[in-house]
Amino acid sequence: MTNEEFFAAAERELTAEIDTSVPHSARIWNYWLGGSDNFAVDQEAGDAYARVFPAITTLARLSREFLGRAVRYLAAERGVRQFLDIGTGLPTEENTHQVAQRVAADSKIVYVDNDPLVLVHARALLTSRPEGATHYIDADLHDPPGIIERARAYLDFDEPIALMLMGILGHVSDDAEAQSIARRLLDALPSGSFLVLYDGTATDQAFIEAQQGYDDTGAVPYRLRHPDTIASFFDGLDLVDPGVVPLPLWRPDPSPAEPPGAADAYCGVARKP
Repeated sequence: MTNEEFFAAAERELTAEIDTSVPHSARIWNYWLGGSDNFAVDQEAGDAYARVFPAITTLARLSREFLGRAVRYLAAERGVRQFLDIGTGLPTEENTHQVAQRVAADSKIVYVDNDPLVLVHARALLTSRPEGATHYIDADLHDPPGIIERARAYLDFDEPIALMLMGILGHVSDDAEAQSIARRLLDALPSGSFLVLYDGTATDQAFIEAQQGYDDTGAVPYRLRHPDTIASFFDGLDLVDPGVVPLPLWRPDPSPAEPPGAADAYCGVARKP
């Protein structure tokens, strides 16, 4: 069997595992970002969400823009060459490896997810400049030791690593458990590593209602948190200016297409001492 035939067979097997009767957050997010890797059930759920909270499509775009600015900053200004992106979701444009390797071609990126559809499209992520490397591992956010063990095969844990938790901790409903997951991941990283994080906030009643409607569909729920709770994920770390702020206010580009404003998602970047 050729490599092409092997991957085609694996893709057919994985696709058969996907439940297309229940909306999935990664596929809905892909839909809001204009991607094509989603199903009718995701489009319907995404449209229903947007009818209650129209700003969600803008928030999706702002989150992607924050990712790009944060990765560029770490690669260009802090010399980070390793990125552990957990809960990466479906590939769209300006993924972590694309941004990092545009700045530093030798950057190494490990993507982590446990969704079958993401695995089907892993080959789209497994592209890299020859000088660097991009890998995908199938692992669960709730298993930090398993993530770290598998990531060690690809990353040098004696050198700084940027831990990317982009909109993923909201899928952990208990605050203490979410704190524990983030802390256990960080504890495994060397001094000089960074935490990059954003999550949605319970700062708009329409957002809260839209999320509750989504949760009621039977999909994996998402917890909107108070900005102070999101800020607490950075306790014990050295925050990069301007601290924990709404997405568009974190180091906006010098000439943004539109003036930065508020958003119902907070973000930050911090260094592990």
